[in-house]
Amino acid sequence: MLDYVGCGEVVIGAGSVIESGVQLGHRTGGKLRIGKNAFIRSGSVIYSDATIGDNFRSGHNILIREDTSIGDDVLVGTNSVVDGNCVIGNDVCMQTSVYIAAHTTIEDKVFMGPCCVTTNDRYMQQGSTLKGSLIKKEARIGANAVILPELVIGPNAVIGAGSVVTKNVEGDQAVFGNPARVSTGKSAVNL
Repeated sequence: MLDYVGCGEVVIGAGSVIESGVQLGHRTGGKLRIGKNAFIRSGSVIYSDATIGDNFRSGHNILIREDTSIGDDVLVGTNSVVDGNCVIGNDVCMQTSVYIAAHTTIEDKVFMGPCCVTTNDRYMQQGSTLKGSLIKKEARIGANAVILPELVIGPNAVIGAGSVVTKNVEGDQAVFGNPARVSTGKSAVNL
């Protein structure tokens, strides 16, 4: 049985479980589509004009804003926020308290450890043009990492825990530190 507060048009796929205290289709407007076999935990708020694929799982108290597209088999961990105008691919894992800034794109099979932050405002002032980063497929980002605006994190890149990424990261590169620098170790395991 689905038990949620909603407004606007909400379409939920078969086999989905929506815990109590969830708001779906927050704000009036377009349609919210959630694929089959979703599991959305209490306290979650998902805006209208969002599309979520099959097998979506959430922790408690997540927020997903409007004009966001999320693929299949995605986990959005407890207390995480996905701001508007984001694209998230398939098989993405966002652990607890991850923040995805508006206008960010995350490709398939990306892992983001707890408390990762992406940003989108280069000038930190009202009225700035917002532009998030592009995180390419199979990138792995450690806990508490911060990714500054407009960067490209290459495919299969590794960002060490606590790193502050200020420049693009090439594919298959491992970086760590503040500011993040390329690892001189032989593998990402050495981080």
